[in-house]
Amino acid sequence: MHTSPSSSSAGAQRTDGSPVRIGALVPLTRPGWVEAGQHLLAGLETAVREVNAGGGIVGRPLEMVVRDTAADPQRAVAAVDELAGLGVAALAGEYHSVVARAAATRADVLGLPFLCSSAVLDALTEQPTEWVARLAPPQSRGWRIYADFLLGAGRGRIAVAAQPSVYWASGARILRDHLAPRGGTVIELDSGALAPTAVCDELVHHRATALLLLTGHPEPAVSIVKAVRRDQRLAGIMIGAPAGQPEFAEWAALLGDDGSAIPFLRYLPERLSPLGARVETVLRERLGAAPSFVAFEGYDTVAVLAEVLRSHGTDRARIAASWPRVAVDGTRGQIRFSRTPGISVWQSAGTPVQVADRDPVEPDRFRILHAEPSAPGTGR
Repeated sequence: MHTSPSSSSAGAQRTDGSPVRIGALVPLTRPGWVEAGQHLLAGLETAVREVNAGGGIVGRPLEMVVRDTAADPQRAVAAVDELAGLGVAALAGEYHSVVARAAATRADVLGLPFLCSSAVLDALTEQPTEWVARLAPPQSRGWRIYADFLLGAGRGRIAVAAQPSVYWASGARILRDHLAPRGGTVIELDSGALAPTAVCDELVHHRATALLLLTGHPEPAVSIVKAVRRDQRLAGIMIGAPAGQPEFAEWAALLGDDGSAIPFLRYLPERLSPLGARVETVLRERLGAAPSFVAFEGYDTVAVLAEVLRSHGTDRARIAASWPRVAVDGTRGQIRFSRTPGISVWQSAGTPVQVADRDPVEPDRFRILHAEPSAPGTGR
């Protein structure tokens, strides 16, 4: 782990009105999840505009330098190197967990503060680091909540259609470890090797009561959903997508009614704060659609960094040292960071978790099926 501040022009305090620059990592092209990247970027840019409208960073404009990661870890590492060389004070963003892990590891080596917006993989870095903090809840917390929801719905024989990935493998392991002591079972199906109709045959053979899509979007997830919905043998099975695929409009556009009643995880409170409601209106106008939780994550990321920069300046080491002292009102509640057992980065503990789905009667409306509020003492 990097333990000494890097030498950079970003470490000097300036009063000449020059911009304070932060770097943003966002998936904006395939094979990245482009719609998620667009929502993340909308949240980031909306907050930057509001910071500057309110006087910037002690009179200096906040400038965001955006780099497209395209869900490629090597591309993300190259972007981190480039942004560090450009003198950014900190990094923000990224949606894909495997990409964020590569970026976080490199940021730790360089001594560059990184506030990760959306990625949930528990092991965001191999070793504990002071340089990285995260807004999204860790995968272990969200997916255990999801597993409890499945058991509460009477779904104990869980099949997972999975692709090879650290993220998907971690999710399957969390589910298995949490369900087994409670009488549940997890059956793994290789969605890369099995055609959608073969997935259906396996579900029947194993008498699965739920199928979870731990696989790419839109394909093969969309084809699997269509096949299962059309197989009369599987009329009673629940389809789930804990990674959040049904949150986005593309899902509904591709699947129509077939995309409803598929529970997924989202990180929103049952009711937004006044700040959250105002930001939702702005984001809805910008996106032309309801903003996802990812857009709120983007906004909150900049809100935190702006407050840190105002209070502690642009020196990278001072920014990293400030994580445990952060107390910022975000769109979904107050944001604070602490050390969490088993998590290698500074973790926001206050993010609410929902299990939601699209209403079969009105697919553009979301139903909250289960909600876990913020952790105690976080302002919600």
